[in-house]
Formats: sequence, C-alpha cells, structure tokens
Amino acid sequence: MKNILLFVFALSIFGCAKPAFDPEWTQEQAPETFSARFETTKGNFDLEITRRNSPKAVDRLYQLIRHGYFDNSVFYRVVPHYIAQFGNSDQAIMGQWRSVKVPDEPVILSNKKGTITFARFGNETRDLELFINLNDNTELDTVVVEGIKGYPALGTVSAGMDVVKKLYSGHGENTMAKADNLYLDRNAFLRSFPNLDLIKKAYLTDN
Repeated sequence: MKNILLFVFALSIFGCAKPAFDPEWTQEQAPETFSARFETTKGNFDLEITRRNSPKAVDRLYQLIRHGYFDNSVFYRVVPHYIAQFGNSDQAIMGQWRSVKVPDEPVILSNKKGTITFARFGNETRDLELFINLNDNTELDTVVVEGIKGYPALGTVSAGMDVVKKLYSGHGENTMAKADNLYLDRNAFLRSFPNLDLIKKAYLTDN
C-alpha cells in the first residue's frame, strides 16, 4: 500500500511539472512597458522594455523571460566596448521556440550604450539570442545583413550596468569560432572557455 501511495504521489508531481515549451506561449502579448531582473554570477541587472520599440520582438522577449528560458544561460560573447551576448544552450527547446518566427521590424530605438537588442543573421531570425550594447553602436541601426537592415533595440538596462560591464570578457570574439559547441556539448564549451558568466535566473518584476 505504501509503495502504491508513493507511486501516485510521484505521478502527481510529474503530472504538474512545468513544461519546457508550450506553443501557446508564443501568442502572449507583452504590456506596453515591462521590467525584468537578471540575476547573474556577477550580480543583478534590470531591464526596462517598451513594446513600441519593436512590438513582435518585445513580445518574444517577454515570453522568454516569463517562461524561464534564460535561466542558467551563458554570456558566451563579451567583447569590451562592444557587446555582451547571451542565450540558452538547450537545442531541443531552442528548436521549439524557433519554429514560431518573429517578423522583421524597423529600427526605432538606436543601439546606444545600455540598450538590449536581438541578434539576427537574416530574414525573421530574431528569436532567442540577445546582446547588450557596451558602447554606442549606432552603426548597427543601419547595417544590412542578408538583406535585412538594422538591429532594433528593445529597451535599456535601467539598473546594474556596472554589473554588465564586469561580465568576463577575457575570451572576446574567440568563443564564436566554437559557438556550435555551446549547443553540442555545453560542459566542454565551458571548459574550453573558463570564467564565462551565467544568468542564474531571469524574471519579470512588474507582477
């Protein structure tokens, strides 16, 4: 009898477990403004995001933060006086999110120091990877990549920019040559590039 009760209890726990991805999440619309906190291995920083800057991309960022996508993710590309880039490393979850595309939008908010922006590499590829501008990178407003003009910024670091500046940058651009390894073997990637900082948890702070 005891074993049966334990089995039922275990089923109840797993049955209520939070899913890693639900397609309905991609239909959620962000409020006109929202705030979020990122707890990192160097400390915390806060974001203030405004939907009109890039509505569909802001919706995606809101969805990702709300559903814990960035928890335990890596700042895998930190280049002094340029950008600090981060993203997840779970290929299965990445593929699920990427199955729902984010439409391209024009640049409204410039890539000034302290703004946060989705990375992109072509048509409808703003989806999961973001960077924080460590300098005024206004050339990113008009650069054309694979026929798509500009990187629309979404909002700003409202507090903790000193934390962002402290993120480990000793590997610079060198990590990009082995970026695929971050998704194929995260632990091996981190051994190859020690001291990289992590996002321990990211969450909305308006609620």
